[in-house]
Amino acid sequence: MTTLTEASAVAARSSSRPLWAILGLVLLADALDVIDATVTNIAAPTIAHELNAGESLIKWLGTAYMLAMGVLLVVGGRLGDKFGQRKLFLVGIGGFTVASAVAGLSPDPTLLIAARVAQGAFGALLVPQGMAIMVRAFDHDMLAKAFGLFGPTLSVATLGGPVLAGLIISADLFGLSWRPIFLVNVILGGIGLVVAAKILPRDDGDRSTVVDGWGSGLLAVTMFGLLYGLIEGSTNGWSAVPVTSIVVGVLFFVAFGYRQLTAADPLIKPSLLQNRGFTSGMVVGLAIFAATTGLIYVLSLYMQEGLHVGPRGASLGLVPLTLGIFAAAFAAMGGLVAKLGRTLILIGLGVVLAGCGWVLALVDHSGTNLSLWTLAPALFVIGIGVGCYSSTIFVVALGDTSPDEAGSASGALSSIQQLAGGFGSAAVTSIFFHGATSGLGHAMKLTLIVVLAATALSLPIVTLMPRNAAQPEE
Repeated sequence: MTTLTEASAVAARSSSRPLWAILGLVLLADALDVIDATVTNIAAPTIAHELNAGESLIKWLGTAYMLAMGVLLVVGGRLGDKFGQRKLFLVGIGGFTVASAVAGLSPDPTLLIAARVAQGAFGALLVPQGMAIMVRAFDHDMLAKAFGLFGPTLSVATLGGPVLAGLIISADLFGLSWRPIFLVNVILGGIGLVVAAKILPRDDGDRSTVVDGWGSGLLAVTMFGLLYGLIEGSTNGWSAVPVTSIVVGVLFFVAFGYRQLTAADPLIKPSLLQNRGFTSGMVVGLAIFAATTGLIYVLSLYMQEGLHVGPRGASLGLVPLTLGIFAAAFAAMGGLVAKLGRTLILIGLGVVLAGCGWVLALVDHSGTNLSLWTLAPALFVIGIGVGCYSSTIFVVALGDTSPDEAGSASGALSSIQQLAGGFGSAAVTSIFFHGATSGLGHAMKLTLIVVLAATALSLPIVTLMPRNAAQPEE
């Protein structure tokens, strides 16, 4: 005979099943974002070669995706609040799936870059909804379990992107070369769309929510102007077009700043811009995420073009770095960030300095006559350092913000991370290709020196951040 307690336990397990399904769906959406942000790190040289493109395509493949994602991420969250998270999740994953199909079937660089922009834009509609859905549907205990799975899952996805790209290109599935790295999203996204339509709770949203379209537009022109000028100038020379593009970007950035101070509902609350700890976190995040993203991109180019290891070899060559990130990020979120706060960021930056210095010494001594086994320990050290701060910076930056600022602050920081990734991919690869005229060994050394400088300059700014990380609300 079933007791009342047993019946309650069965009911509790039954009611938790849809929640676990929602969590799995949200993790899938975030994993797709992370994989597509990193998958071109390995695939870029192959894509550029087969589409008869050059340096410009290599620079734009990652930048286009992260630029669109970063500019629209906050807007995507606001649109979910306005029209309902379920509706925006379905639009986001559906659009992302279609854009992935276009990317995988693109016959020329122009359509491919346009598809990458569309992927980032629909991803920006998709990703913010998952967290909002969970906060609304999960109780405190379930939410804590969910957050505990995000770090490891996204770390695995970070590793999976480059490794997947290398294996797929090497396998040359159906003679399609690089194209399945995007086409696989059609399968995963299609499954996600069907599941989302069945299990996500319905919500009507709040039509009174204000979306700052002007602010988003000004930010988009700012970032496009700066990045287009940087890429065009470094690739084809500093003529009037790239210089004008950068000037326009700077002017629109000033207009964006003015808009944030005067708009009734700005993308970033003015009180946050007056918060020293928060703004310091934004500056540090922008600098070191740009340096880190650019460095990983350049390492894959150096391995393929300089060490001649091929896509699969390059993807496996980056495994030590990603394992270091995974191990350190898991330890950080497991308790170190709560104990050490900003000190953990300083430790991470110091470890990255040591790892980059180690790689610089190896490249300075051997140029392009290095093996992946020789590089592996140094890359693992860099990964440990990146893992210490990648999951820590923004948690610490939120340490002095008030509860009513948390949503705006989190959205702004997530956008900064994406924009930093796009800027880093463009800037650091531009430095690498500029140095490549004197040899790929010289190009790698020049890149490492720039990354070392950006990391070192971030150290004093970290001391302006809050001492302790933000504490979760009970």
